[in-house]
Amino acid sequence: MLKVYHNTRCSKSREACSILQEENIPFETIEYLKTPPSQNEIKTLLKMLGMKAEDIVRKGEPLYKEKFTGKKNSETEWIKILSENPILIERPIIVKGNKAVIGRSPEKVLELLE
Repeated sequence: MLKVYHNTRCSKSREACSILQEENIPFETIEYLKTPPSQNEIKTLLKMLGMKAEDIVRKGEPLYKEKFTGKKNSETEWIKILSENPILIERPIIVKGNKAVIGRSPEKVLELLE
């Protein structure tokens, strides 16, 4: 079953879920702001995405601008930061098996299904 790391306030995240519903594809919703992923979960997601932690940081977020702009953090530090501050995680992240995509353009969801 697909998993969607979802933020209900994010239009892209809602669009991705709508696409899955329209296609009648069952999925599990993980509201990651309410239940933040652990550091191990983030490491697993990064491996499935084929990305580094800094690549999934929302640099437009006020929290990022206030605390992290211009700072150099290691991969381990970023993973810890993302686990402690899930608002900084790019969304939505859609997981199928051992692959994942960031649905910033919601159509990316369909690519994962092919």
